[in-house]
Amino acid sequence: MAAKKKDEQGADFTHVPMFNKWDMGEIEIVDLGLARYINLDPINIPHISARYANRPFHKQKVNIVERLITNMMRSEKYTGKKSKSYAVVEKSFDIINRKTKKNPIQVFVDALQNAAPREEVTRLRYGGISVPKAVDCGPCRRLDFALRYICQAANHASFKNRKSIEECLANEIILAANGDINSFAISKKEEIERVAQSAR
Repeated sequence: MAAKKKDEQGADFTHVPMFNKWDMGEIEIVDLGLARYINLDPINIPHISARYANRPFHKQKVNIVERLITNMMRSEKYTGKKSKSYAVVEKSFDIINRKTKKNPIQVFVDALQNAAPREEVTRLRYGGISVPKAVDCGPCRRLDFALRYICQAANHASFKNRKSIEECLANEIILAANGDINSFAISKKEEIERVAQSAR
């Protein structure tokens, strides 16, 4: 449950709805490792003007929906166009709500938890030999992976496709939330963990 937040006049901002539609006060995070890094502070418009940019570990202070919006700006079509990316995420959340009859932010958080890899491979040098070694993936890095793969999946799926990018993003989030192997993010997570398991 989100802690109560008040401004100077004493107004309660605990249940400020995202996009004026979705309540963030009832979102549950099952993965306790990611709970510290999934920011669910109530905010109406997810845009804080890069307040925490270029500061180590300050990205955890950015609302998780805004992080999805900024990750959607990775492709050449949306680079520097945050308002366009904002509209894509808002419409995709409407599609998720229509298909699942659930709070789309809860579905998105479930997708992140399912798509975050727990292990990865690093390279250790012994003399002149490079040896792969499985290591635990830090929670901040796990969340970065999950966000990146969900956005990459939406961009790839919408390329030369009749479906709009909003539908592609909504479908990817729903598949990842269900743990479906047809999800690009889930398949990438399984691949990373499979390689790590062979390098133990």
